[in-house]
Amino acid sequence: MRRLHQTCLRLAACAAILVTIGSVGDLVIPTDQALAARTIKLVVPFPPGGGADTLARLLAERMGRAHALSVIVENRPGAGTTIATEAVSRAAPDGNTMLLVANSFVINPSLKRLNYDPLKSFDPICLLTRSPNVIAVNSASPYRSLQDLITAARARPAELTMAFQGPGTGQHVGFEKLKRAADINMIHVPFTGSAPAVSALLGGHVAALFANYPSVMEQIRSGQLRALAFASATRVRSQPDVPTIAELGFTDYVEEDVWFGVVAPAKTSPAAAAQLAAWFGAVMKAPELQERLSPLELYPVVTCGEDFAGYLRQQHREYQRVIRGAKMGLD
Repeated sequence: MRRLHQTCLRLAACAAILVTIGSVGDLVIPTDQALAARTIKLVVPFPPGGGADTLARLLAERMGRAHALSVIVENRPGAGTTIATEAVSRAAPDGNTMLLVANSFVINPSLKRLNYDPLKSFDPICLLTRSPNVIAVNSASPYRSLQDLITAARARPAELTMAFQGPGTGQHVGFEKLKRAADINMIHVPFTGSAPAVSALLGGHVAALFANYPSVMEQIRSGQLRALAFASATRVRSQPDVPTIAELGFTDYVEEDVWFGVVAPAKTSPAAAAQLAAWFGAVMKAPELQERLSPLELYPVVTCGEDFAGYLRQQHREYQRVIRGAKMGLD
């Protein structure tokens, strides 16, 4: 009788597990049971207060509330995002530590000698958002269009200056792409963040600025700055009269958006990765989150798993091509 009782208990436990089975795509996982803990750490390799930090905290609050999780956002800026990235690459692959990544994630390997490989040391979870970059000038500038700026740069080589957050950022690479596409020689002026770069342009210390649009949109809307062109594939809905760089005749210019995604340490279990992808996907598609992101010009994408992995490989190849062509080189 005792043996029969133990067998029944085992069968009951198995039945309970089967009842909780859910599916994500073609992968079957235990719903809300794939992760080892109910506390998740989302590491952000940028300072508090920027677009990355804002996105991370919105995601943490809503994902935690939806799934009874404690999602902790940890800001670890430094060394062009490599300090945080290396730390997460060494974290336990249990699905409880993740990294918010941006363009620099696949730019850095072409600029720095790293102790990790972004394409091998991590498992891609989801690409979350994209946001346009813009070329802007002070409203008092004589340059009314991108062609005006390019004409002046050709007439005065190695004299006009372009500010951006960098070095080694998507804006830096986007600037190098513009130099090659337009055959101009402008001096790049990297700043530690977007705020000091904007201040330099407002103060008339630089000729132009290559920036993520959300970081300058208030100054553009108020008339302090003038948008000349967007480095995106299509026009920005809130600035429909501002053309893209490609529209202005530079058809070889590949778009240069800012994007954010989430990765986990390599060898995270497929079940945990699938569950995280499902959670992030659901949160990103929620109307209330999209309402919060829209004014920030952060456009939801939600490309997960192998599709996100393919996107990272494509971005890595493109950045490597531009960096080698510009002879930016390894440090």
